[in-house]
Amino acid sequence: MTGSVGWFVVGLIALAIGAEVMVRGGAQLAARLGISPILIGLTVVSIGTSLPELAVGVTAATEGSGELAVGNIAGTNVVNILFILGLSALIRPLAIEQRTLRFDLPVMAGAAVLLWVLALNGVLSRVDGVILVCGAIVYTLVLIRMSHRESRAVKAEYIQAYAEGPAKEPKHVGESVFRHIAMTVTGIVVVIVGAEWLVDGAVGIARGFGVSDALIGLTIVAIGTSAPELVTTIVSTVRGERDIAVGNLLGSSVYNILLILGITCLVPADGLALSHNLVWIDIPLMVVAGLVCIPVFITGRRVHRAEGAAMVAAYLGYLTFLLTTQP
Repeated sequence: MTGSVGWFVVGLIALAIGAEVMVRGGAQLAARLGISPILIGLTVVSIGTSLPELAVGVTAATEGSGELAVGNIAGTNVVNILFILGLSALIRPLAIEQRTLRFDLPVMAGAAVLLWVLALNGVLSRVDGVILVCGAIVYTLVLIRMSHRESRAVKAEYIQAYAEGPAKEPKHVGESVFRHIAMTVTGIVVVIVGAEWLVDGAVGIARGFGVSDALIGLTIVAIGTSAPELVTTIVSTVRGERDIAVGNLLGSSVYNILLILGITCLVPADGLALSHNLVWIDIPLMVVAGLVCIPVFITGRRVHRAEGAAMVAAYLGYLTFLLTTQP
């Protein structure tokens, strides 16, 4: 048991460090190649902060722990929506952009509902994976199109966050590009290795306590792999870059379902078998968490501190429910 906990902690640290290095390297590289800063934030950073979930999901699927992979996604999205977003609003009231209300929020809720519909037969097959990945491609294409119509204020915010470094190094483009490529690749490698350690440790902990892989995925693995989103959101909140905080968090939640889980479904030939609790309790709770955000966000287009506190409390209640009722 001690060895499993050790591997889990080491893997978690590696995931956090690797994701941060990959996000920064990828964002700066994209900026060097002339990609729009706001597009970097909406895609490179959102996907990058979801990289731990992808690494954990693929590793778990190849090792026969499909429930851990699906539980990780369901649990991570609940962490993102209720705990991290609520904590951000608790630190500072959160104003909601019109694009978030009209696009990001409905897509996030729609992706959650789609996942539940696909999971109703108890298996997420390769066909389901293809459907999810196609959804991720369409979502990304729409983001690219919408990025050209963002307001100057939002563009300036993303430029400050993601394109500031390259602008200061105009004389060493080749060296800078090589460094950012090295950062990106190194980050990916560290995340992959960390994911294998974390999954091995998590499965060992589950066996030691006699609980299901799904419960471990919904709780400690989900909280652990949400570390990049937590860091990104809190830093953006403290800096006052609220559009980045909300956009990346919702974008990451969408990519978790469509891209990350979609790719994970393509790994095992027989698909990912789901337990009764995952299909009828855990995934529906993720759907409810996404749908509850809609009236909270629409009312006054602002998430107040009291609402943020309520969201954090709701997550703690959710965590208590899991720990006391699930096998």
